[in-house]
Amino acid sequence: MFRKIILLFFLFGFFLYAENNSSLKNKTSIKKELSSDAQNDENIVKAAIANQINKLSKELFELNEELKRNIWIKNYANYISYKNTIQNIEKYKQKLKHLKYLLKSSRVSKERKEKYKKEKEIIEKELKTLNNKKELLSDFKTSPFEEVIKPQALPKEPKVTNPFLIFNAFSYIKQVKNQKNLYQSKLESLKNTIEKLNKKKILLNRIYRFKKDEKTLKQISAVEHELNDFKTAYDIAKTTYKIYSKKIEDVILKISLQIEEQIKRTINVALFIFAVIIISLVLKLLAKRYIEDNQRFYMTNKVINFTNFTLITMILLFSFIEDVSYLVTVIGFASAGLAIAMKDLFMSILGWFVIIIGGSFRVGDRVKVKKNGLVYVGDIIDISLLRITILEDITLTSYMVNRRTGRVIFIPNNYIFTDLLANYSHEKLKTVWDGIDIAITFDSNHKKAVYIVKNIVKKYSKGYTEIARKQLNKLRNQYSLKNTNVEPRVYTFIEPYGIVISSWYMTNSFATLTIRSSISAEIIDALNKEEDITIAYPTQTINLKKIENNLPTESNEKDIL
Repeated sequence: MFRKIILLFFLFGFFLYAENNSSLKNKTSIKKELSSDAQNDENIVKAAIANQINKLSKELFELNEELKRNIWIKNYANYISYKNTIQNIEKYKQKLKHLKYLLKSSRVSKERKEKYKKEKEIIEKELKTLNNKKELLSDFKTSPFEEVIKPQALPKEPKVTNPFLIFNAFSYIKQVKNQKNLYQSKLESLKNTIEKLNKKKILLNRIYRFKKDEKTLKQISAVEHELNDFKTAYDIAKTTYKIYSKKIEDVILKISLQIEEQIKRTINVALFIFAVIIISLVLKLLAKRYIEDNQRFYMTNKVINFTNFTLITMILLFSFIEDVSYLVTVIGFASAGLAIAMKDLFMSILGWFVIIIGGSFRVGDRVKVKKNGLVYVGDIIDISLLRITILEDITLTSYMVNRRTGRVIFIPNNYIFTDLLANYSHEKLKTVWDGIDIAITFDSNHKKAVYIVKNIVKKYSKGYTEIARKQLNKLRNQYSLKNTNVEPRVYTFIEPYGIVISSWYMTNSFATLTIRSSISAEIIDALNKEEDITIAYPTQTINLKKIENNLPTESNEKDIL
């Protein structure tokens, strides 16, 4: 029994020992396995960190390449470089000044002076290099943020005082809008640059968490400094942009109101002018309908046109000129000067008023003009503000003097004050006196010739004589007419080559030559039929008998020789 208990205890101990021993072995193997796994995990972590650093570095490199092409970064870098150059120049100048002082000092040994001399040469070379660099960077001496902090001043705004300035106003609005858009685009560009710098800072911070190196830390510091400058400039620029935009909007609103006012005014003026034109057209139609006389209709049409033009001019002047009193003053002074410099022009305008109001000449009248010994006869085809236009016709003047006709003659209106203008058809007086002279010999029956000529002249001028009598009787109300005898008149005169029968008769002002030609032909035919009447022409009588009696004989000729 006792043996059995000892055996059981021994067996239990053996199994317990075996179990402990196997557990120890298992723990050792587990430790080995854990240490191996830890080593593998560490390698994996290191590989992951390295991979992450490479990925961040690559992303940072791409971002830096992009920033290198950024105009803000370039200008900022050049600006900082310029500032650093100026600072370095000042430092070197101070050093150079100190070295010059030491070189002049008697307390410094020769060996020291030689050393200072070499330092001085090095500093002078550095100063020369820095000055050259300063010249190259002189375009960047102002801050690159100045263009957004102090935007371009707005051009002087136009005042829209008439419709022609509306186009300038629209151009100005477009210009200031372009300035605003340009400013906004610069602000957006600056904002994008700040976002990229923020991204660069984040990437550097991530890299620094893994690397913990001094180089990355310096880069982070530089980016933060750069970012602070950009953010400060952007904050100021945003405030400036709000003020700038508000100013542009106010200017655009102000000019838009002026444009709107001018458009309304232009529409009103256009309506007034349209109304004036319509009224003038109605008046012309009424004149055409109720005025049968062509001359009166022409003059009425001229008056309507002139009144129409004057009204339209006055409407335009008083609508688009702000200070009318200033205009009147300017016109007064200008008129005084122009009256002297352009005397003939103003005299022509005054002559036009005299012609229109006085009625001395009208379109359709036949007139004679004398100027510098030249004579022109023709019909008035137009009376304008400055001149009378006549068209030459075939008249007695063109037959006897000019031998040329059909020309258009322009007569300045001021000629009515200085030169002779004869009107053949004034106040509807369409007849004039014309005369034909014919010579007969001294031995002709002159009484019979006068009788024949007088009958022929009466025959052709009978109708015109009656017309002239009626017209002259009408003119008695306007002019003092004492002699209104319009019957044909025949006179007899003694001339060197015979008896001249001068006949005068009333004829049409516009057909003088035609009637003259008809009368002349009939007078010649009638006188040639009479045996006791001979038409005379320049003759000479030579007494040949007296010449023969006075001829020398042959004996006398010998004596003379």
